[in-house]
Amino acid sequence: MFYRPESRLTRCAAWLARLTLWAGPFAGVMQLLLLGLLIFSLSRAGLMAWQWTRVSATGIPGEMLVQGVRADLILLGYLIVLPVVLAPLLAYQKTLRVWKTFNVIWGTVALVLIIFMELSTPQFIMQFDIRPNRLFIEYLSYPTEVIATLWHGFRIALVLGIVFTVLLGTTIYKLLKAASVDITTWRPLPLLLLWPLLVLLVAFQIRSTMAHRPANPSMFALTGDAMVNSLIINSPWSVLDAYSAMSHEANSSEIYGKYPREKVLPTVKSAPWLRDLRFTSADLPTLHKQEAVMKRERPLNLVIVLEESLGATFVQSLGGLPVTPELEKLKQDGWWFEQLYATGTRSVRGIEAVVAGYPPTPARSVVKLSLSQQNFYTLAAGLGKQGYHTEFVYGGEAHFDNMRGFFTGNGFQKVVDRRDMNPVFEGSWGASDEDLFNKSLERLKTLHDSGKPFFSLIFSSSNHEPFQFPDGRITLHDKEKQTVNNAVKYADYALGRFIAEARKQDYWKDTVFLIVADHDNRVYGDSLVPINKFHIPGLILGADVKPKTITTIASQIDLAPTLLSLMGVSSEHPMIGRDLARDSDTPGRALIQFDNYFAWLEGSSATILRPGQAPLLGNYDAATGVLTTGGVPDAALVDKAMSHVVLPSILYREQRYKLPPAR
Repeated sequence: MFYRPESRLTRCAAWLARLTLWAGPFAGVMQLLLLGLLIFSLSRAGLMAWQWTRVSATGIPGEMLVQGVRADLILLGYLIVLPVVLAPLLAYQKTLRVWKTFNVIWGTVALVLIIFMELSTPQFIMQFDIRPNRLFIEYLSYPTEVIATLWHGFRIALVLGIVFTVLLGTTIYKLLKAASVDITTWRPLPLLLLWPLLVLLVAFQIRSTMAHRPANPSMFALTGDAMVNSLIINSPWSVLDAYSAMSHEANSSEIYGKYPREKVLPTVKSAPWLRDLRFTSADLPTLHKQEAVMKRERPLNLVIVLEESLGATFVQSLGGLPVTPELEKLKQDGWWFEQLYATGTRSVRGIEAVVAGYPPTPARSVVKLSLSQQNFYTLAAGLGKQGYHTEFVYGGEAHFDNMRGFFTGNGFQKVVDRRDMNPVFEGSWGASDEDLFNKSLERLKTLHDSGKPFFSLIFSSSNHEPFQFPDGRITLHDKEKQTVNNAVKYADYALGRFIAEARKQDYWKDTVFLIVADHDNRVYGDSLVPINKFHIPGLILGADVKPKTITTIASQIDLAPTLLSLMGVSSEHPMIGRDLARDSDTPGRALIQFDNYFAWLEGSSATILRPGQAPLLGNYDAATGVLTTGGVPDAALVDKAMSHVVLPSILYREQRYKLPPAR
């Protein structure tokens, strides 16, 4: 006999209990399945409505909803495994109270997790243009920075979210508890006979296919828009799949299919800028001798200013907003890159490319991987062997993203961070860019006075949510102060002051400066790989560098070899990037990693590698930033893409991206 409904909650509980009463001891499992499917479907419908312009452009909204249910059943299959396995042990009259309590608690935790992840999704999509993925996990590794960002930038949303989660958990618990009141058990024999069949059904639910391999998120990539594809699945599964992929990172490039190892090196070395070089080690396959184009009695110093999230989006002459006037002025004085592309969407990906010349893979950046914490090549390691003092200067906490560990283990002799500064203004991510550059100017003068050549890597942070910067420095681009456009304009202001002051110093004539972004602020778009959002500014100036515009396509991995050549440093290193000081007129290429997609951009042709699917041909119009996909790419282009994504995985796994022992 059901309790007479006295409230909306009890009516819902009664309905849920009636609907699942037939399932007996598995009623709790059925309730979790039904409520989970309802929540996921409502969330997906809401997200599709929010992104309707892009969803409708694919022409498959109905199929998205149907396939979404299939994806939801897979994730829910994982969540019901434990209660299904425990049923033969607990679902009896004597243990009925324990069994009911377990189902209620387990269901509450699972549903709160589902709702939390789905509610987190819109904000993540606004930032990264895709459902929560591996970046969600990586950011959770730094709770102090994440909490500070949330508190200063999203305080009301954070408080409301916590309150809502508590209320939600309480409501779900009461609902499931009320719905379990009249659930009865079955007798042991029917339960034990049914149980093996139910286990097989759950296994098939998770596998979701009779094909050779079980279903995975790539099976739901039905369109050419990566964000829309991510809407088809659900956020918990997206994060779970990312976590699983992260545990197999050493072989990460194998997600694109098997590729003959014997083809990898010959294909990579066939690039025009590597073809005639002398490779010097059988054990270190990319190690080679690079002769500097500029011959100097004393090699120049090097300063790299890595600008946080400064994409072409914010550079007017590159098709962006007019919020970097200082950079626009500076580009007249040095080498300006018109088609420079970032390798990824995270700072550590930019660091590995700019500082180590290392190509991207689907794995986490080598800055964070265990096998690259020592004896891994960086500019600091190479220059240190030639007598340079090397250091890293950062306004935040240098341990973030494991930067301190990676740098100190691979050639950086000194790390200067927030603890070494007395900032005038401090935000959630540390000292402001002005404070960072003031400290950098102090350090550069000290290094110059020491008489040794030096390499300093300076990493900014003001252009980062929640976009905090001091008042009275700039004329705001947006009326509201804490916006990305205003933060970029402030970062540009601080950069202009830094370069203006550095010009006055004695070391200017002996130092090459590189100003480059780590990545764009937000990577989004209705393309499988939004190539236009990887477009970043790059500028080399200082010393005797003459104004020049580099119009060819270039990658972040080309910058380090080019800098060495301009500095007059001839050296042995494993970098496969292009020395643009030797040749900047012939066509180039860019390597781009976006989530689990890898793009090889050569001219207007983009060869896109996809996990579990065949490579896709794309045509990229740099003028409009539009990528159109369709067709099969040329075999030679597929070879180039596969070789360049497989090689770094091999070099990392076998620890072959390093300098040889001192002779």
